[in-house]
Amino acid sequence: MIRKLLRKVFRRPNPSRHEPAVITHARHGIDRNRVSPVARRVCETLQKNGHQAYVVGGAVRDLIAGIVPKDFDVATNATPEQVHHLFRRSRIIGRRFQIVHVMQGQETIEVSTFRAAHDENTVKDEHGRVLRDNVWGTMEEDAARRDFTINALYYDPVTETVFDYHKGVEDLKHKTMRMIGDPVSRYREDPVRMLRAVRLASKLGLELDAAVKRPIKEMAELIENVPAARLFDEMLKLLFSGHAVESLRRLRAEGLHHGLLPLLDVILEQPMGEKFVMLSLAKTDARVRAGKTLSPGFL
Repeated sequence: MIRKLLRKVFRRPNPSRHEPAVITHARHGIDRNRVSPVARRVCETLQKNGHQAYVVGGAVRDLIAGIVPKDFDVATNATPEQVHHLFRRSRIIGRRFQIVHVMQGQETIEVSTFRAAHDENTVKDEHGRVLRDNVWGTMEEDAARRDFTINALYYDPVTETVFDYHKGVEDLKHKTMRMIGDPVSRYREDPVRMLRAVRLASKLGLELDAAVKRPIKEMAELIENVPAARLFDEMLKLLFSGHAVESLRRLRAEGLHHGLLPLLDVILEQPMGEKFVMLSLAKTDARVRAGKTLSPGFL
């Protein structure tokens, strides 16, 4: 009796529900046939087994923007073990964030479980960067954790509907890049978000919202705390995006380019250095847009 009363008094209140906008095919315009058949099969299999499952993030954003995605990711309320059990050719990977790779032919679909909001158990370094965080959550919590509104879109290939918690579709149409939550806090959690903001804005022709843009110059030094492997990966995405010239222009405008590619800093300081770099990146952009291969060694 006393135990029950204590539970009632100290029970944490349920977080308020934030229902997503449910956007039909007539409004979002995604052609289902442009979605990877493997990603569709993953969603269908998970749904048939009682789970939620959606194509998520960049692929949905690109499809709405009329761009053919390179990769397709799926988000679900199934745990990694449950996903692994349903797909013979799959494996659980990762320590910081456990995900499942589902393979079919030459294609690999990354399947992640919805994650909860950060709490007191989230492990951070002295600068506030999140180091370890692997708590399962709801679809709503998962959407709130994502960086930009345009990346918090969930597409159901079965019903052909998009679930939008943060007006990401509207931002895409208005060519605006907005952060979910407080930009200062979100950059501190993961400084790579500053680079991602520039890369995506350049790729999609978006303007950074004032709140997204304002803290970047002050917080640019946090990039120094990011592991070199992560920075290299993000720079490859940026330079192979087909919009490297515009990305570098924006990086320099925001004071983010120093130290990312040390050799690039040296070249840019030389007479004619900027002209050489921009010409090289323009050729790189042309190759990417023509669908030709590129070697990181060239960079």
